[in-house]
Amino acid sequence: MISLALQFFGQIERHISTNLLLEDLKGRPCLGYRRVPIDCPPIGFTGLHCSSVFGITRIATSLMDQPNHNLNKRDSLGFTPLIWAAVCGHEGVARLLLERQSVNLDKSDRDLRRAPLSWAAVMGHEGIVRLLLERASANPDGTDGWWGKTPRLVNMVRGRSYVNPNRPDEYGQTPVLLAAKEGHEGVMKLLLGRKDIKPDIPDYRGQTPLSEAALREYDRVVKLLLGREDVNPNMPSKSSSPPLLWAAENGYDGVVKLLLTREDVNPNVRAYLGWTPLWLAAANGRDGAVKLLLEREDVNPNAPDISGRTPLALAAAKGCDGVAKLLLERGDVGPNIPDNDGRTPLLWAAENGHDGVVKLLLARKDVNPNLPDNDGRTPLSWASSYWRDGAMKLLLGRDDVNPNMPNNDGRTPLSLVAGDGREGVLELLLGQEDINPDIPDNDGRTPLSWAALNGRDRVVELLLKRADVSPDPPDNDGRTPLSWAAERGRDGVVKLLLGREDLNPNLPDNRGLTPLLWAAANGRDGVVKLLLGWEGINPGIPNKDGLTPLSLASKKRHKEVVKLLQARISANHHPA
Repeated sequence: MISLALQFFGQIERHISTNLLLEDLKGRPCLGYRRVPIDCPPIGFTGLHCSSVFGITRIATSLMDQPNHNLNKRDSLGFTPLIWAAVCGHEGVARLLLERQSVNLDKSDRDLRRAPLSWAAVMGHEGIVRLLLERASANPDGTDGWWGKTPRLVNMVRGRSYVNPNRPDEYGQTPVLLAAKEGHEGVMKLLLGRKDIKPDIPDYRGQTPLSEAALREYDRVVKLLLGREDVNPNMPSKSSSPPLLWAAENGYDGVVKLLLTREDVNPNVRAYLGWTPLWLAAANGRDGAVKLLLEREDVNPNAPDISGRTPLALAAAKGCDGVAKLLLERGDVGPNIPDNDGRTPLLWAAENGHDGVVKLLLARKDVNPNLPDNDGRTPLSWASSYWRDGAMKLLLGRDDVNPNMPNNDGRTPLSLVAGDGREGVLELLLGQEDINPDIPDNDGRTPLSWAALNGRDRVVELLLKRADVSPDPPDNDGRTPLSWAAERGRDGVVKLLLGREDLNPNLPDNRGLTPLLWAAANGRDGVVKLLLGWEGINPGIPNKDGLTPLSLASKKRHKEVVKLLQARISANHHPA
């Protein structure tokens, strides 16, 4: 039976089933991609390779005893028999190979340059890792080899090889990094139990075993690594941040807790944009991580990013009520710290309508609800512009909130709301006893002017009901709300304005243009008709160039306007 098996295994590379076997093996994710044409013979895949794949020890022993058999030969996938035994976890075959003096214990595969120990580590085969570590030496010229003090040259003469427990593969990944990356706790214990293991060697991207384990939330592996004093918990990689930043950002509370147990962990370490672990945890609403970080007295809860935004500002902007509450419970948190644009946490919360955070902030007596940003806009101003009714009510409930505070352009919250036509918000503001609805901006335009200019009929109606609103205040150009409405053809607004008895429809602006002149010049026949129907209108007032509404309409060929004006003039000359 053995002789028949040997005969079959001796011709294995020419057998059609071998192609199918290799095609299946190369498709496994752990092996990486290798191009092995299915129609080509699997050159180099010997019976020993096959017995290593399936763990057939009796066949492997017989094949190894054959004369001139190359025990280190690579197959078409670039694997040696020992690598196959390590990949497939066959301890029996691995032990047989390790007993052979001619076997190169550290020979890597062709593509990934990964030695048997690395393959056993990445696959999580503890038994094979243990076998290989018994033959390990990090320094073959020193005294830590399993053969004692024999230098490398003598070992080469004797044909002995050794296992380097820190040998990196093509991508700089050591056995301990590969095991950490896959979360193999048992393998990690075996590797870290050796003094010659270097647990902090980074790969080509700068990733360390600790950063890989933290990134994947392998708590137990992280704990094992942190138990080694030679592991640097603050080491950043070329492509990512220190482990604590990753764990805090993703809400890996277990990893965060483990990292913070190390006194040498920097809880204020920064990423490239100035983000700290607390900043990232706050920005992503990681309540657990935030709580753990705030328990460290050396954590700076006000550390801003490069934009000047603090963790509290981020929590406020994103509506993370739980995070905001935790931060505000720290006595050293600054609730009014502005960012580079002058925006406070309260402003961020108000603008985005996060009522829960707004309420938490306003409960603090040291919160200033009127702090403006660099544009002069207050939290109330932003809340008004974005229709944040809840935030507005909370803000207006504070006695020290100023509803008339203008921005850098002189526009009050009411002015901005009036121009945008937000009726519900307008009514909230008008309901305040200390509201002044007639404050002009830097251009002299009042809220009524803005509403008239933009055709906000309902807003105009609400404002005109107020006795403290003037119907025709001129702006810096001398233009009244009626002037703007006439030019833009806002028929509804014109009609509402003309309903006020204290309105003067003949007021000219600084260029001598009356509302009727503006309407005639722009062909607004609807507005012209409304103006001409008002008893106090004077259709003959010219501009500074002596042009009347009729001459302007004629010049610009506005036929309907011309007809209306001619009819009015004719009626004036021939009264009934």
